Amino acid sequence: MVVQRTKRPTLDEMDLPIGKKTRLHRILYEHGPGHGVALILPIDQGVEHGPVDFFANPDSADPEFQLKLCAEGGYSAVAFHYGLAAKYLRPYAGRVPLILKINGKTAIPSDAQAFSGLTGFVEDAVRLGADAVGYTLYVGSPRQDEDMRQLAGVRRECDRYAMPLVVWSYPRGEAIDKKGGRDSLYAVDYAARLACEMGADIVKLNVPESDDKAAATPKPYNTLRLEYREAVEKVVRSAGRTLVLFSGGSKMGDEDLLNKARHCMEAGAVGLIFGRNMWQRSMPDALRLTAEIKRIMLATV
Repeated sequence: MVVQRTKRPTLDEMDLPIGKKTRLHRILYEHGPGHGVALILPIDQGVEHGPVDFFANPDSADPEFQLKLCAEGGYSAVAFHYGLAAKYLRPYAGRVPLILKINGKTAIPSDAQAFSGLTGFVEDAVRLGADAVGYTLYVGSPRQDEDMRQLAGVRRECDRYAMPLVVWSYPRGEAIDKKGGRDSLYAVDYAARLACEMGADIVKLNVPESDDKAAATPKPYNTLRLEYREAVEKVVRSAGRTLVLFSGGSKMGDEDLLNKARHCMEAGAVGLIFGRNMWQRSMPDALRLTAEIKRIMLATV
């Protein structure tokens, strides 16, 4: 299978209403690397994983650490839930754009029937001066009917307030586990397309992985043999006119992270959303790595 190189869509090509275009312009051009690409720092892990992720760098338990990293490192935005935004963002208002996460779940129950309930509303994002809202959609979960209905309501409110919608599109659930797993090309490619179909302006995805479970994926995915870059390009193309952010996932070594950044940006992603890989490091180390990643991103513009 020959995979064509994918060009990231521009704001003009997305045909956005004025309010959405204005807010996305701030993220993509006025903060962070600029030039139409974005580097986002997510700090929603306290909800999703509990305090455990802060053990690697105890300083990171204080959201002031991530906000300082954003401001000094020059990030495009920070992704917070309501409580952290309301309690910590005020000194950084106007300097660090906000993506307000408005749903989430804890890691305590099984992912077999994953669903993230609302933790906030689009009105909260407007009041807090956010430039986008974030919503987690669990693709393929047995509770997807509730999830898609809830997302449709959020999308309607985003359209009402001209607020960009960023969808964390994550394959989850017992059916996904039986069809190659959450990080298979089949699952991630489906997640990219579904986010576009549901009306996301930006989709956050994991990079698809090849492993011994690929044979369990549905046809023709079970016969595809794509290189790393080709698989990433396939996913970006499936997202269509929805901009793609790729996640860093669990902390990895510098070389692996920089290679991931390079492959994703060269494959047509609009940006990267790296959390634990950045703030689980000391501040000097995180700032150094941030600068290296931004250089890679700007080389693809």
